Amino acid sequence: MELNFSPDLIVVANMNELTVLRTVLTLGSLFLSLVARADAQATMPPDAELSGAISALDTALFDAYNRCDLPKFASFIDEDIEFYHDQTGLSVGRQNLVDGIRKNICGKVNRELVQGTLEVYPLHGYGAVEIGIHRFRHPGADDNIGEAKFVHIWRFKDGAWKVTRVISFNHHPLQE
Repeated sequence: MELNFSPDLIVVANMNELTVLRTVLTLGSLFLSLVARADAQATMPPDAELSGAISALDTALFDAYNRCDLPKFASFIDEDIEFYHDQTGLSVGRQNLVDGIRKNICGKVNRELVQGTLEVYPLHGYGAVEIGIHRFRHPGADDNIGEAKFVHIWRFKDGAWKVTRVISFNHHPLQE
C-alpha cells in the first residue's frame, strides 16, 4: 500500500502542531508567572511591616555608600538599574553606578536621610516604592550641605530586595 501526502495536508498538520505548541507555551508561561507572583507575595512582608523593611534596607544601603563598601552597596542594586539624576542624567547598569560612586562619592560625600520624610508604598506583585529627602554632607566642609528628593523602586525577587530604579532630583544647597 502506498501513502501519498499532498503538500496541503502537510501544511495543515504543521499549522495544527504549531497552534498546539503556542497554546502549551502560553499556558506554561502563564502558570509560571502566577506561581512566581504567588511566591513573591507569600514571602514579601505584609504592608504593615513593609515600611520597617524598606527603612532598614535604606539604612543598610547608605551605610555601605557612606563607608564606600562597594561590594555591599552593589549587593542591593539590580544588574539593570536605571538611575535618573537631575544634574547628571541617566546612568544604566549596576557597574556604571558603582563606578560613579567610587569616582565621585567615596571620601567626598556622606548621605543621611532627613528624619520624617520617608514614605513607603507597596507595589503588589513587585515590591515597593520609597520616597524621601536626603542630605549630602562633604566631610570637612560643614557649610557645604546639599539636599535632594529621591524615589527608589525596590523589587522583591527570589527572597531578596534590589533597587531597580532611582530618581534623584531637586538638588540644592541646604537652606537652614
